[in-house]
Amino acid sequence: MPAYNLILANIGKHIQLDPAEIDFFTSLLQYRQVAKKEIIVQEGSICRYEHFVISGCFKSFSTDNKGNEHILLFAAEDWWCGDLYSFLTGKPARFTTAAIEDAEIFMIHKEDQLKLYEKVPKFERFYRILFQNALVAQFNRIDQNLSLSAEEKYLQFRQQYPHLEQRIPQKEIAS
Repeated sequence: MPAYNLILANIGKHIQLDPAEIDFFTSLLQYRQVAKKEIIVQEGSICRYEHFVISGCFKSFSTDNKGNEHILLFAAEDWWCGDLYSFLTGKPARFTTAAIEDAEIFMIHKEDQLKLYEKVPKFERFYRILFQNALVAQFNRIDQNLSLSAEEKYLQFRQQYPHLEQRIPQKEIAS
């Protein structure tokens, strides 16, 4: 049985749950071990789960017609990942999400998330905040791509995520 402390602490930053709400929420979670290089969301498929990283690190990326990866984001412990566009719209994913190292995740299916909203309405607030933060992060990423040199982006990454620099290959940070 996986420990729920990390995901409950993540949620507890925004909403408070009583024991019955915690039990219901954790009953909807699926635990999964993910091997290094394993794909959890494939570009072109429908993303039906939100993923919470318990341990390990993931990258979300697209691949151009020359086979080059273009990384959108990295997600390590205590982060959510997947293809939000696909998850929310039901349309094919635009990005692939793959493990950079062996990992453990919790997953919640879209239908179960809707059940969660019905039974524990305060989760709508939690996910609203989560999605707002994702939107702000995307705008920041776009701004960086438009206004910073490659070296400036790398230095900013090192400053913002010093704990990830040693875990992610330099080539992937650069992309």
